[in-house]
Amino acid sequence: MAFTSGCNHPSFALPWRTLLPYLLALHLLHPGSAQLTVVAPSLRVSAIVGQDVVLRCHLSPCKDVRNSDIRWIQQRSSGIVHHYQDGVDLGQMEEYKGRTELLRDGLSDGNLDLRITAVTSSDSGSYICGVKNGDAYAEAVVNLEVSDPFSMIILYWTVALAVIITLLVGSFVVNVFLHRKKAAQSRELKRKDAMLGLSAANLKKLASKLNKNADEVEDCNSELKKDCEEMGSVVADLKKLAAELAEHYEEMGLLSVTLKRLADKLEQRTKELDKQHSQFQRHFQNMDFSAGKQKELVTKLEEHCEQMERRNVKLEAPAVKVGQQAKESEKQKSEPKERHEEMAEQSEAVGESLSPNQSNMGQSMG
Repeated sequence: MAFTSGCNHPSFALPWRTLLPYLLALHLLHPGSAQLTVVAPSLRVSAIVGQDVVLRCHLSPCKDVRNSDIRWIQQRSSGIVHHYQDGVDLGQMEEYKGRTELLRDGLSDGNLDLRITAVTSSDSGSYICGVKNGDAYAEAVVNLEVSDPFSMIILYWTVALAVIITLLVGSFVVNVFLHRKKAAQSRELKRKDAMLGLSAANLKKLASKLNKNADEVEDCNSELKKDCEEMGSVVADLKKLAAELAEHYEEMGLLSVTLKRLADKLEQRTKELDKQHSQFQRHFQNMDFSAGKQKELVTKLEEHCEQMERRNVKLEAPAVKVGQQAKESEKQKSEPKERHEEMAEQSEAVGESLSPNQSNMGQSMG
């Protein structure tokens, strides 16, 4: 196939002889759609489980379909995979909710491409791309094939396990057959020896040989048994591996579901965080406004403190003078006290000197 550009995007182009029957069938099925023709560049699209895939269709000739009715329908169930009408996405099947997207960038050029994310094996099948513009209608069919590598691996392992088991059973049957054949040959030899009347020495030699052969056969049997046991352990290991692969496949499916749920929760959480961020921004704006007011109050308090310090400096000199005056007044108060004490001492001395003179005068008076 060759690459060509249909409605301004690269796509697969089929020969005109291959497209002619499809166009003719669409024209016969929809006689009112002579003005519309939907072309699927690739009639078959392949994908792997978990990948995103784009189903491509476009109008021929190219025409703006932004105001048209576009529907992608699953042919198997006739369910709507994606419904677009006049710029709005409408209802769809539950299995495809949140997994489909109509690529609107190409609608103006007539492209009807649909993206399906995280495809599963159940998404395999045919899809109808239908467009309705007024009374005109046209559609095309695109086949989607989704392959699952894990199921293929399990299938390969089961086939290999079946082949190994078949080989083991076949080898065991062959060994049993050979053992029985050797036993039958030994019996025939014994009968022939008895019939021919061989001597005892020859019989002993033959018996020893037969015993050796029997020992060898027993050794072979023991080895075969060991091989069978080993093969049985290998078969058990292979079964365990197959079971583990199946469990791993189921866990991968569960993990994909949990990851989708976590992604939804993360989206909700991001929205909540955006709301909280806007609230915090408003709160911080209010805090900045209050902080500006507080800064103005602080500057006013600092100016008031500076004025108080200036007043304290001015009041220090009068306070020093007052302290000196207080000290001088204390000194002046202490001087009268000292004089009073001296006068008291002098009066006591005068009284003592007068007391003997009075006693002498009394005696003389007597």
